[in-house]
Amino acid sequence: MKKRLAILVCLMMVVTMLSGCNSSSPAQSTTAAQGDSTPAAPVIIKLAHVVNEQDGFHIAALKFKELIETKTEGKYIVELYPNASLGDERTLLEGMQMGTVDMGVITNGPVANFVEEIAVFELPFLFGSPEEAYKILDGEIGQELLQQLERVNLKGLAYAERGFRNLTNSQKTVMKPEDLSGLKIRVMENPVYLDTFQSLGANTVPMAWTEALTALQQGTIHGQENPINVIYSYKLYETQKYLSMTRHTYAPAIFVMSNSLFNKLPQDIQVIFKESAQEAAEHERKDNAEKEAEQMKALEDNGMEIVYPDTKAFKDKIGNVYEKYGEKFGDYLDRILSAL
Repeated sequence: MKKRLAILVCLMMVVTMLSGCNSSSPAQSTTAAQGDSTPAAPVIIKLAHVVNEQDGFHIAALKFKELIETKTEGKYIVELYPNASLGDERTLLEGMQMGTVDMGVITNGPVANFVEEIAVFELPFLFGSPEEAYKILDGEIGQELLQQLERVNLKGLAYAERGFRNLTNSQKTVMKPEDLSGLKIRVMENPVYLDTFQSLGANTVPMAWTEALTALQQGTIHGQENPINVIYSYKLYETQKYLSMTRHTYAPAIFVMSNSLFNKLPQDIQVIFKESAQEAAEHERKDNAEKEAEQMKALEDNGMEIVYPDTKAFKDKIGNVYEKYGEKFGDYLDRILSAL
């Protein structure tokens, strides 16, 4: 009898334990469901560029960071890497192709080494005003060329701005193409720039911007060409006495992203990234326009001699550049000229 009672007690204990286990299952399911709805850790996006924190690229990057983090409610965080801390522009683009760099704000010139047609924007004296450039870049032609980047595993999101480029040097006033004779001028590593300045009579020296700064300080090159915001933000008046407002080329910049990474983003986040890049680009354009007069005064106050050449003489020298590249860019040049 005692033995049967003991067995009965054991059975009751087992039933109780099993019942307890079963009753805990719904609680575990609820916890799992709550866990699924709990936000995951923010996704970190690393955005790099090669210029300093006073430059327009950084202003565009800061605005993009603000927009992304606000619109995604902190689910995506943009970390900024200025000053070429992740490499020069070609290195950044190659990193995006391989997936080791997330995204960047990159000058159009180096991008053209990956998709040649986009160099059509670099043709000298193509655009007469920022408004003409924006019309093409933000319109059908510009967006079509951004899509071309996908064939080399890059994703173009929007056109930021480098701006109208002007010539500086440490040797003499440049008012006409003949004044460029004997000057060693740094140009971007881009064939259109090389051919343009060779046609104008300069001794062209292609090199990355980070190397150019050292070369200017050491005097191994005499000059360079860049928009006013770059000349100002890098205090080029310390090595360059003469500034010629040639406005020879309008240079876009591009919010570029690893195409592999972009394709992994949810569709709604892809839309946010593209919209935010466009908003940030327009913010930078406006900022550049508002600051240019103030920056030019600062350059003069720091000893730069600013002159305004008659650009007709320069335009007359670069016809061969259009002849060489007109067909190389497919029908893009004709379409741009027709649209303008």
